[in-house]
Parts: sequence; structure tokens; C-alpha cells
Amino acid sequence: MGKIAFLKIFLKLYVLVSIPSDVNDNRRHVHVFSRKKGARQEKSIAKIWLESHGEKKVEIAESELSSRENEVLLKIIIDNWDLINSQIDMTFAGEKTELIGIKQKTK
Repeated sequence: MGKIAFLKIFLKLYVLVSIPSDVNDNRRHVHVFSRKKGARQEKSIAKIWLESHGEKKVEIAESELSSRENEVLLKIIIDNWDLINSQIDMTFAGEKTELIGIKQKTK
């Protein structure tokens, strides 16, 4: 049996997670979970598409976040798209990934 690996990228308030069983989904994506104190969730608070037909296309599939939070989250994902996708490649290959902290790039 192959290893189960999860991509977890920590942001200040959120964790981006890629789940190995998502490898067969029609579009690459990450699930967003809250890191707010006391927030323990079994369901993600957002799902963000990373591509469409193999081309970079970051967009919200579903979200319980505010429009401002969505905007910031999308910017961070776009700025770190290559890193996030390389980690997802490792996850889907069954390789162990390390937790990586990323933040919004300043202008």
C-alpha cells in the first residue's frame, strides 16, 4: 500500500491541503481549512481551483470566506503557484511533504 501524503501549507489564518485521492479529480485544487483558535473542522471552508485544462487558472470553486479573505487568499496562491503545484505533485506521487509556511508578498 502506498503512503498517504498530504500537502499542508500554512498561512497566518489558513491551511491549504491537497488530498491524495483528489488526483483523479478533473481539476487540480486545494482545500482551505481555518487555523483560527478553536476552529476544528472536518470540512474545508473553501476549495480553490488551480488550473483548467492544464493551464494556470486560479479561481474559487466554493467558499465560506468573505470577499476580502478570498481576494487575499487568491493573491497568495497566485504568487506561490509553482511552489504549491510542486508540493501537490509530490503528494500525488505518494512522497512525504514538509509543512511550508507562505505569506502574502509585499509590494
